[in-house]
Amino acid sequence: MTILHESEIPEISHPGRMMRWLVDENSLQADNMSVCVIRVAPGETVRPAHSHPLGEELIYIIKGSGKVMIENEVGPVREGTAVLFEQGKVHMLRNTGDTEMKVICFFAPATGVENYKMYEDIEFPE
Repeated sequence: MTILHESEIPEISHPGRMMRWLVDENSLQADNMSVCVIRVAPGETVRPAHSHPLGEELIYIIKGSGKVMIENEVGPVREGTAVLFEQGKVHMLRNTGDTEMKVICFFAPATGVENYKMYEDIEFPE
């Protein structure tokens, strides 16, 4: 049995968020998925806009509230919300609340930031 607490994983700073990979080649190792937990400070946007050309991402908001942008459409998210980012769809996440947002991100098949396709020229719609 493999058990891991998120505090045992080093936190990595990426634009707009702090990230811990719970399931990847360096932590819990799974054959068909990867999982990370991110923290997004109030007013921050996970950037740049990006997509996952090789698979899907499902996010689940553990705490906080904000907005998500998928293919230039914006919708609200809050604690308890699940969002599917379909393969190849450009997306961003913004914390519009006044407390930290915490999100768990599931990827299938397994991936890493090196496999994201970045869109530096896309801004979060106001």
